[in-house]
Amino acid sequence: MTTAEESKRIVRRIRDEVEEQGDLDAVDEIFAEDVVVHGPMGEFSGREAIKEMYESDRKAFSDSTETIHDFIAEGDTVAVRMTERGTHDGEFMGMEPTGKEYEIQTTAFLHLEDGKVAEWWIQPDTLGFIQQLGVNPEDLGEAVPADDD
Repeated sequence: MTTAEESKRIVRRIRDEVEEQGDLDAVDEIFAEDVVVHGPMGEFSGREAIKEMYESDRKAFSDSTETIHDFIAEGDTVAVRMTERGTHDGEFMGMEPTGKEYEIQTTAFLHLEDGKVAEWWIQPDTLGFIQQLGVNPEDLGEAVPADDD
């Protein structure tokens, strides 16, 4: 079993090395090979899928930053509450860049096994996010920006 402090150190590497520095090689050290991610767009698994997610996000939101407000661990489980800010300056899920800034709250729970993240539940404010980008939620499948009228 991983201690709470060790769990926090491992999870902190996600933000510091992968998200802030763009070091996708660190994904192999931080995440279990068969890691499962549960999020608003469904479930996916594996390190390669995580690398693809980070590559896509980095292209779509090149100036994205996160501020962690709460960072709590008990044993091999870590909870994080944070604010993400950025600009939609690249294609995202078929949607052309809007140039709009966003700020959303996100909570996440991560479960570690043998010192690696094995499961990740992430809940961003998806509705607030798409509204800030000017996307009509009813058109999400088509990723069509909403009129500003």
